[in-house]
Amino acid sequence: MICALASSVCFGAASVLQAMAARAAEPGTGGGVDVALMWRALQQWRYLAGLGADGLGFVLQIVALRTLPIYVVGAALAASLAVTAVIASRVLRVRLSRVEWVAVAVVCLGLAMLAFASGKEGHREGSEVLDWVLLGISFGVLLLGVVAGRLPVRSRALVLGLGAGVGFGVVEVAVRLIEGIDFTDPVWYALLVGGGAAFLLLTSAFQRGSVTTATAGAVLGETIGPAIVGVIWLGDSTRDGLGWLAIAGFAVAVAGSLTLARFGEAPAPEPVPAAEPSTPS
Repeated sequence: MICALASSVCFGAASVLQAMAARAAEPGTGGGVDVALMWRALQQWRYLAGLGADGLGFVLQIVALRTLPIYVVGAALAASLAVTAVIASRVLRVRLSRVEWVAVAVVCLGLAMLAFASGKEGHREGSEVLDWVLLGISFGVLLLGVVAGRLPVRSRALVLGLGAGVGFGVVEVAVRLIEGIDFTDPVWYALLVGGGAAFLLLTSAFQRGSVTTATAGAVLGETIGPAIVGVIWLGDSTRDGLGWLAIAGFAVAVAGSLTLARFGEAPAPEPVPAAEPSTPS
C-alpha cells in the first residue's frame, strides 16, 4: 500500500508540471493524436520533470500491482488528484474551497476503507484471449484519439480524457499479466501502445479543452475497467465478509477524486500588476 500511495504522490506532482507545459506549448496539428504537440511539450523542462516523476511513479506502481489487487492500486492512483490539490494549495497558493478540503478527506477515508478490506492479489494468469483484447483496446485508444480530434470542443476533452484513462488502464492490467521479458507476447505491445497513446491523448486534452472534464474522464477510464478485470479474470479478492466495504471504499475514493478533477491542471499564474509611473515632484 505504501508503494501505491507513493506512486500517487509522484503522479500528482507530474500532472501539475505536464499540464503547465502542455498549455504553454504552441498548438500542433489540432488532432487528438497530436505528435507535434507532444514534441513541443517535450522541449520544456516542466514536461521532462513531469516525465521523470511519472517514471518513478510507474516503478512504484509496478511494485504495488504485483502485491495488491488492481482495484486498490487504481483507487490510489485516482487519489493523485488529492495530492495535486494539496500541492497547489501549499506551493502555488491556490485556495481550496471547503467542499474540496472535504473531498481530500473523503479520498483518504476511501483509501483507508480499501486498505482494511482488500484481500490478496489474485494469481490467475488470465488467458491468451485477454492478452489480444488488451492489444486491440490499446490500438482502439489511438483510433479514439483521431476521432476525438474532430469533435466539438465541449465533448472533445471528455472523450480524450476517457481514452487516456483507458490507455492507462491497459497499462495497469498489462503489468499484472507480464511474466518476464518476451517480446512475442502481445501484452508487451499493449503496454507500450496503450501507455504511449494515453500520454498523447491526455496532452492534447490538457491544451484544447476543459482540463477538469478531461481529468474526470481519465479517472473513470483508469479505475473502473481494470478493477473489473482484476476481480473477474485475475482473481483479486477482499477479506472474508468485507466485499461491501471494498466496494464502498473504491466508490468513495473515486467520487472524492472526481470532485478534485480541476486540479488535473495547474492554475494559471496570477498576472503581475504593472508598476504605476512615477510622477515628477
